[in-house]
Amino acid sequence: MIEQHTILIIDDDSFLLDMYALRFTQAGYNVDTALSAESALEKLKNGLKPAVLLMDIMMPGMDGFELLEKINTEHLADNAIKVYLSNRGQASDIARSEELHADGYLIKANIIPTDVVTHVEGIITKKLTS
Repeated sequence: MIEQHTILIIDDDSFLLDMYALRFTQAGYNVDTALSAESALEKLKNGLKPAVLLMDIMMPGMDGFELLEKINTEHLADNAIKVYLSNRGQASDIARSEELHADGYLIKANIIPTDVVTHVEGIITKKLTS
């Protein structure tokens, strides 16, 4: 069963991770965090069922694309809304996220943290009403 207001934020930058966790907590979400793709996979394999995955792409070890491939292949979060939050804005990265069936792609440099919450909520609303 998905926890309706739980978001898993995955980013190797602890400052950004804490900042986004605070923003989503203030917006009423239960927040879980992971400093690596490997840590996020462990949480999902151990039964975490977030409503939303918000993940970076560039991380040491496994990157965000590899992470979503594994999540999809292993059916770890089939019903979760999956959103990339990355500094990378190349068309090829956005296309890759679409191939992996991500529900959204936000570029960190183009959006302030409080607006990340608003955009993610918009993606949630769109997904739930489609």
